[in-house]
Amino acid sequence: MKLYLDTANVAEIRELSWLVDGVTTNPSLVAREKRPFSEVLGEICGIVRGPVSAEVVALDRDGMIREARELARVAPNVVVKIPMTEAGMQAVQALAREEVHTNVTLVFSANQALLAAKCGATYVSPFVGRIDDAGGDGMGVVAEILPIYRHYGFPTEVIVASVRHPGHVLQAALLGAPIATVPYEVLKKLFGHPLTEAGIARFLKDWQKVPKA
Repeated sequence: MKLYLDTANVAEIRELSWLVDGVTTNPSLVAREKRPFSEVLGEICGIVRGPVSAEVVALDRDGMIREARELARVAPNVVVKIPMTEAGMQAVQALAREEVHTNVTLVFSANQALLAAKCGATYVSPFVGRIDDAGGDGMGVVAEILPIYRHYGFPTEVIVASVRHPGHVLQAALLGAPIATVPYEVLKKLFGHPLTEAGIARFLKDWQKVPKA
């Protein structure tokens, strides 16, 4: 499973660039950086070899297409995030013909994911955390999407998004999701376990008892 870092913070990306396979951003994450969007995006694309998702803010078909073309010119590894709306899917379909890679965002159902794939989306991002927040089953939606894509041979890849805790990452891996995009704080937690820390402390304590030559 590929792991993307869900952030626009360049320092976080540099720290984990050796591990992550890509980066996803959104307007909220970019706003936290208080820097020009094109500047941040260009810097991220220079650090990460894999896909870097950048989102349009227009809501009409032509506006989304226009913004998508501009974003795609920033770097060859830019993937354009398009919202899951009817106009958005029209834009995705047009961009697919131009071979502009897209990531359909704000997906909350398997039906939406089906439409995104039919329109030629490169990636689709079900927001599992937000589904859970609304009383639904976020990972259950992922479990519905994956067999639909396999059954029809859609090349669209699922990015498990809105990840809130390490359990989401584990569930995504168990389901066979190809990608999970994970916040910095959650990704750092994947390295740790109390028994690992206790084991290291025990080994170091015992090492002090070993006679030194």
